[in-house]
Amino acid sequence: MENILVTGYRAHELGIYNSKHPGIPYIRQAITNRLIPLLEEGLQWVITPGQYGVDLWAIEAAIKLKSHYTNLKCSILTAYQNPEDQWNEDKKAYFQELMKEVDFYAPVSKSPYQGPWQFTARDDLLLRKTDGILLVYDEDAGDASPRFIKERALKKQAADGYRFISIGSEEIQAVADEENMSQEYY
Repeated sequence: MENILVTGYRAHELGIYNSKHPGIPYIRQAITNRLIPLLEEGLQWVITPGQYGVDLWAIEAAIKLKSHYTNLKCSILTAYQNPEDQWNEDKKAYFQELMKEVDFYAPVSKSPYQGPWQFTARDDLLLRKTDGILLVYDEDAGDASPRFIKERALKKQAADGYRFISIGSEEIQAVADEENMSQEYY
């Protein structure tokens, strides 16, 4: 696999409303843990839709991994022009900082938000340009936005072998437990 789509929950779907939430590092570490073996196999691009939540935490993880995996590149492909215009100042500043580190950025639609068709066009492109998906989503926790990309990725997997990798709440909890155990010994 050379190109992977990494996406999942939006921050608000996880009850995360600021960048200081204690769960974010665990989610980011779970993503990192899954990316490392793929990088060892030749992964070259981490691509996200750039929405506030898992998408941007995955970009953070990829940026950090670039120091060790120098061939790694990361990209944000948004559904429409300037999605961050709808965000508060802290989220905008965070997004702008990440944008300085990505290797490629583009909106799929060159206009501002016009309708849900822009998300469909973005997802079509992301699925076409990637060899697999790393999805942070746990259906047992209830229905949320990642359900739509999951359904499409599973159809693509059945049709042409698209690789599907998921991270659920149990895996993130295991990362948190491991981190907390290691801190107890110091």
